[in-house]
Amino acid sequence: MKKIMLMLYCFTTALLVPSALADEAAASAVITTATSTAPAPDPAPPRDPTIEERVTDIEAVMNQSAPTADKRASKVSISAGDNAWVLTSSALVLMMTGPGLALFYGGLVRSRNVLSTMMHSLFLMAFVSVLWVIYGYSMAFAPGNAFFGSLNQYFMLNGVGAAPNATYSGTIPQQTFMLFQLMFAIITPALISGAFAERMKFSAFVVFMIAWVTIVYFPLAHMVWGDGGLFNWAAGGKIPALDFAGGTVVHISSGVSALVCALVLGKRVGYPSQPMLPHNVVLSLIGATLLWVGWFGFNAGSALNAGSLASSAFAATHFATAAAALGWAGTEWVLKGKPSVLGLASGMVAGLVAITPASGFVSVPSALVIGVVAGVACYLMVSKVKAAFGYDDSLDAFGVHGIGGTIGALLTGVFASGAVNSAIAGKFEGGMAQLWNQAKAVGTSWILAAVATFVILKVIDATIGLRVSEEDETQGLDVTQHGEEAYNN
Repeated sequence: MKKIMLMLYCFTTALLVPSALADEAAASAVITTATSTAPAPDPAPPRDPTIEERVTDIEAVMNQSAPTADKRASKVSISAGDNAWVLTSSALVLMMTGPGLALFYGGLVRSRNVLSTMMHSLFLMAFVSVLWVIYGYSMAFAPGNAFFGSLNQYFMLNGVGAAPNATYSGTIPQQTFMLFQLMFAIITPALISGAFAERMKFSAFVVFMIAWVTIVYFPLAHMVWGDGGLFNWAAGGKIPALDFAGGTVVHISSGVSALVCALVLGKRVGYPSQPMLPHNVVLSLIGATLLWVGWFGFNAGSALNAGSLASSAFAATHFATAAAALGWAGTEWVLKGKPSVLGLASGMVAGLVAITPASGFVSVPSALVIGVVAGVACYLMVSKVKAAFGYDDSLDAFGVHGIGGTIGALLTGVFASGAVNSAIAGKFEGGMAQLWNQAKAVGTSWILAAVATFVILKVIDATIGLRVSEEDETQGLDVTQHGEEAYNN
């Protein structure tokens, strides 16, 4: 048997990893040269991996599971397939912001504000990327304390290159992981902009976003996903909460902040007495369908490999979204007599939001339940509760993302299954104990987002001001803030 394994190893190595072994040999030569000139070499220099260890690495890659950091023998464990999938997923998540979210939000506002609304998403694609390079990635994913990572370990992405970071994924370069997480950091603050569309000054928007991602997003990403984070179930967090792709980090944080923005800025001029209908539903529908497609990168990409867990998250995402769309449209049909196409699209987004934290932990039947609950609950939130309280969340960012994210995070604690994700088997499966952990993470996310957003807005309002003048708002933000018009006759 051993001879057969050795023959398979030689054959596989010749076909699959000649460049990896060549790289390893070159790296070994560099290390040997550096060691020979060092004044105090290690007493036990690293040995070459044995054939058996190399075979183990190859088997791990072929099975799409990385060996643990202490058992990795060679560079063979870096998987081209995993890397290709995560890079593709990164592109899909970026597509969710532009053109997906930009079109979805842009079509929902009045024609005089379409460019200013789309500008929010497009600007953040560039702006957050720069902050991420300087300190954002380090603050979110470098080792630190339970609340945020070191500001200088990965400052200007120092040390973030081709080598994997085994804390997060052993089969892809850390640079790939960094890019994937950047796309989450871009879309999260963009979601908030739906609450204050048509009335916030662009200068205030820029200052708000700098403060918000620094005080809310980067620390929360570290708490949930970062090395040593408070809620990181996979890395010994004190409160092990399950969040596969961003229910707390992305949707609760943005949705709750959106509500605070709506309350602090106040209602748009003429709301609710004047009709404020979407100027182009077709644009919104195109954006919504792009969000559905891009969300497969969002959720299935969070498996960080191209194996069976990615397939499971992909399936859960799709079927929860379908169930939520039908749940929203069906409820609207019963209560209003007609199902609207915009309602169907909004239900899709609600389902995508709700399944995000659960996607890598729940079965397809559980995903259907989560989707239906989210579709019905989010519809009632935006059509009944919002009207009862009278706040002006322009594009229902809180009703969909805040409520949908909360539902999804809590139901993850009910339906999480070790049969779907073996890493949580016998430890963090659905039940009262895990539901309580989920509730703690949800509560913390609500409090952090609400308090920080309120303070940031009040400081900005006291210094440079938040809202445009009534005259500028009536004329439209496209002209008054950017000097452009979307439609020129």
